[in-house]
Amino acid sequence: MEKIFKNLSLLSASIVLVILISIFITLFISSKDAIHEFGLGFISNPAWQKEVPLTKEELAKHKTVDEYSLFPDEEPTKTVFGGLIPIVGTLLSTLIAIAFALPIAMGIAVFLAEIAPKNISNVVGIAIELLAAIPSIIFGMWGLFYFAPIIQDFVGGYQVSLLTAGLVLGVMILPFMAAITRDSMKTTPDILKESAYALGATKFEVIKDVIFPYSKVGIIGSIILALGRALGETMAVAFLIGSVFELPKALNSPTISIPVALANNFGEATGLGASSLFYLAFMLFIISFIVISIAKFYFLKRVKK
Repeated sequence: MEKIFKNLSLLSASIVLVILISIFITLFISSKDAIHEFGLGFISNPAWQKEVPLTKEELAKHKTVDEYSLFPDEEPTKTVFGGLIPIVGTLLSTLIAIAFALPIAMGIAVFLAEIAPKNISNVVGIAIELLAAIPSIIFGMWGLFYFAPIIQDFVGGYQVSLLTAGLVLGVMILPFMAAITRDSMKTTPDILKESAYALGATKFEVIKDVIFPYSKVGIIGSIILALGRALGETMAVAFLIGSVFELPKALNSPTISIPVALANNFGEATGLGASSLFYLAFMLFIISFIVISIAKFYFLKRVKK
């Protein structure tokens, strides 16, 4: 029985690794044509589905193709795809969301864990957990019809913009960060807090010097989970970011993120266009993996020391 239990546990753990590797392989194989065509230049190219003239080398390769010999007066072109704009849109909207949500989530967690009376803490705690359960499309609709006009009144520009998408994304990740941080703070042993109070520390000093250092691993864990959700969020951002392949000139300009580009274009994409979308998905996979790996293996390791 002990051996069966051990093998079942090993199988369960292995499934996660198999799924991760299979996703990586699938994305790489499906994006191979775009990788071969555009290489790493795909990352820095802002053009998406743009017709550009063929170079002399490319013309030499295609000089025997019938379409070019049939229309000698037309300048032969090719369609290029680049991922710079969706990559920038994804990273900036995630940064805005984290910058907006982090201080508010810390404030909520401190209030619920250390300041609020138990009955208020329970009610607000349930509200935070309910907020986490709301489907993302509802956040998108709320953001588009009610939140975006308010943001436009304050900062001008467009209603659908990088800023609006980032702030609503921040609202969406807020409950995850607040709830996990609150639970982490509650694990601080009472004897540590009471000892600090006995030495004359104020509540602020206890929170700053005892509770935050003790629960910092959980706090960083909450930020990592929030990062993962912010990087991959699609529906709400699709309502709010503008969905245009343009680099944002300001925070209140529309742009596009990788998940939104995938959701909006996959239905009609074929050939190299479809492969380029898989390349974008592959880049999102790599970005998420790098960001979360840095957070987990660098910051958590430093904190544990």
